[in-house]
Amino acid sequence: MSDPNYPLLFSPLDLGPVRVPNRICVTAMVTRLSGEDGQVNDAILERYRRFAEGGSGMIVVEASAIHGSRSGPLLRVSDDAFVPGLTQLAETMHAAGPGKVYLQIIHFLKVARSGWRQKIDSLSTEEIEALPDLFAAAAQRAERAGFDGVELHMAHAYTMSSLLSRRNKRGDAYGGTLENRMRLPGMVVDRVLCAVGKDFGVGMRFDAEECIKHGYTVQDSKEFAVRFAELGIHYISLSAGGKFEDAIHRLGHPLYPYTGYSGDRCMPGNQYPDLANMAMVEPIRRELRARGHDTPVLGAGKVPGPELAEQVLQQECCDLVGCARSLLADPYWPAKTQQGHADTAIRCIYCNVCKSLDENFHEVRCYLWPHRSQQAPRPGEQQPAAITWPADSQLQALPHKGGLRLSWPAATGPVLGYDLFRAEVGHDFQRLDSTQKLRRFDAEVIAGRNYYYYVQPYDDSGLRGPPTPPLEVALPAFTP
Repeated sequence: MSDPNYPLLFSPLDLGPVRVPNRICVTAMVTRLSGEDGQVNDAILERYRRFAEGGSGMIVVEASAIHGSRSGPLLRVSDDAFVPGLTQLAETMHAAGPGKVYLQIIHFLKVARSGWRQKIDSLSTEEIEALPDLFAAAAQRAERAGFDGVELHMAHAYTMSSLLSRRNKRGDAYGGTLENRMRLPGMVVDRVLCAVGKDFGVGMRFDAEECIKHGYTVQDSKEFAVRFAELGIHYISLSAGGKFEDAIHRLGHPLYPYTGYSGDRCMPGNQYPDLANMAMVEPIRRELRARGHDTPVLGAGKVPGPELAEQVLQQECCDLVGCARSLLADPYWPAKTQQGHADTAIRCIYCNVCKSLDENFHEVRCYLWPHRSQQAPRPGEQQPAAITWPADSQLQALPHKGGLRLSWPAATGPVLGYDLFRAEVGHDFQRLDSTQKLRRFDAEVIAGRNYYYYVQPYDDSGLRGPPTPPLEVALPAFTP
């Protein structure tokens, strides 16, 4: 049932043969909970049970390897031996909530602690042409396990994304030109769709932009989207960056593809604005519609909660909203929002501690969870933040070197940090930053405009205290 406050966000949507009950998607994220054997275990079951309980309309389980190479503590779907555990996972999630459950399936190239990595042009033609059957077999296992669909991982640093990349200089039919770069991914889509039943969903995720020098941009990804829509893909999920080409090598550690600029664009931290990647998503969706395709498009990239999720749907940037870190921080914010308790949701502060844990091969957790907790707290397991402001607390703003120097008093109670929000006339408040300081310089203001600010404290569980009264700042007009 649609929510009158969020009429699109909580409305159903058909992804080919699969109807999701709302437009919120837990996008695939590594948990590093599975262990070296790649099997589903109790920790995995509990992590995904909570995502399902939280009320998201769609949950994409973390990337699962389709081939037998060692993959560290990541799930696998490369052999029938993994089907019983995946069956238990799908059953657990279906029993816990109404969301549809997809398994993301991936093929990746080899990396070494020396910094060496296998590249797409080192694979033989036979190795390349074996990939469609590997993906098809993995999709069939996911179908047998009871998942509602699979998501073909063609984003970031991995094999399929490397084929799509402008940096793919293979000299055969699978590299060089735009058409050749799309050839093998198109073969994978076709083979998977033919291998599974008509009621089974097949989506795909690729980068809207690679965000590396000489990488592809939206101009290429528009063509990718149209080609995959022509082949019958049921939805397209768009990410960005996350490439090996600009990764920073740490001595004694394998390359981690989220350490360079492209990694920042994949998981934009608190220095980036909310909705950091949506400007890449909208033109791809628009191109699909102009070419006569109604294939649903999922947009992602720092979507902190229901207000902005509804906004991008209303603006027709996308048809589904993907959230990873914000739903890691609080898997229950969809249900809390529908129950009229959005103010009790734990809001991600985009500190990227979760990213750092993944980079260092540790179990992925949220900085805002209770100390030493392996899982997010359920509603009611935490008390509201006991935070107050001193009497007559006010936010202050002083012009300084073409910007505004903002400051505020310390709130009392178990304060971890502060969210700073800003708005202009006719626009909603947007979060500028999450900080532990009592000041912030806003260098992005324009002479002659009026701005409004407020600050809201939060505790070490991410629960918010009361905001300061809004402060209006009228900047004098520009004088040459």
